[in-house]
Amino acid sequence: MGTNKDSACCAPKRCGGTAVASLSPNTAVDQVRDKVRERYAEIALSGQWSGVRPASARMEGGACCGGSTGGGGCCGPTTLTPEQVALAVGYAATDLTIVPDGANMGLSCGNPTAIASLKPGEVVLDLGSGGGFDCFIAGPKVGATGHVIGVDMTPEMLSKARSNIAGYRTQSGLNNVEFRLGEIEHLPVADASVDVVISNCVINLSPDKPQVWREIARVLKPGGRVAVSDLALLQPLPHSVREDLEALVGCVGGADLVDDVRKAVLGAGLIDLTMEARPQYIEAMTHWQDPLYRKIAAALPAGAKMSEYVVSLGIQARRAH
Repeated sequence: MGTNKDSACCAPKRCGGTAVASLSPNTAVDQVRDKVRERYAEIALSGQWSGVRPASARMEGGACCGGSTGGGGCCGPTTLTPEQVALAVGYAATDLTIVPDGANMGLSCGNPTAIASLKPGEVVLDLGSGGGFDCFIAGPKVGATGHVIGVDMTPEMLSKARSNIAGYRTQSGLNNVEFRLGEIEHLPVADASVDVVISNCVINLSPDKPQVWREIARVLKPGGRVAVSDLALLQPLPHSVREDLEALVGCVGGADLVDDVRKAVLGAGLIDLTMEARPQYIEAMTHWQDPLYRKIAAALPAGAKMSEYVVSLGIQARRAH
């Protein structure tokens, strides 16, 4: 594994203290998926992470952690806006000018469009496209002769992304982005039809990650490439964190060990794998006092750091010719 490239961010603003919900080790795959879909539907409707309140907080009149009713995350102030998140994880300010209002919800996990080195005329597939943020950034890079497909399993996210297309067309003059409803384990995309697959802090949410990588290999054209930004684990997290639904939705609880990521990618038949880590991101999240990261850190052994457990990865590979 290489070092010092690509950063990651999911920027969740969650409550500390007792877990709002937990995932039993025996929870069925479909139940895990449904729980993730439910949470991301809330995010789509609220517009960003910081607008989401866990169910227990809403039952108490929208306040938690001592009755805070202010904007942003409970358990402390909002540390970053969606725009600040994007800039912090490697997007250029010029990239953001083409993105329609509401497409960026602070869910970025690095900048896969940058590490993918997109070219005019390419067909790009974004796994877990959300409100369309990376799709709308990829569109101008592939140009009028290229095409971008976003796939998301949450209908509310899909509606949000499709409603943003008109603004994208007006701003860019392009009509090269579409969105499809589907699960990343079963992509609604033809075999060998895609030049580049990108994904931004989404694969960690899947309950069947090896299947996701098999699907990536299936849809890539011979010689096609994948560029993913995601979170992974350097060592196993405590059981309480792995069971915490908020940690799962926050892109940490469901992350795989780095070695398991490597096995899944290579097991799918992809080649030329590189995984480059940037532990500085986790240190930055700790510095920003993100409520979820504070909560996870409190569950670690005394003296342990988040950066000793969680790392941001830039993952690149390709399908053989």
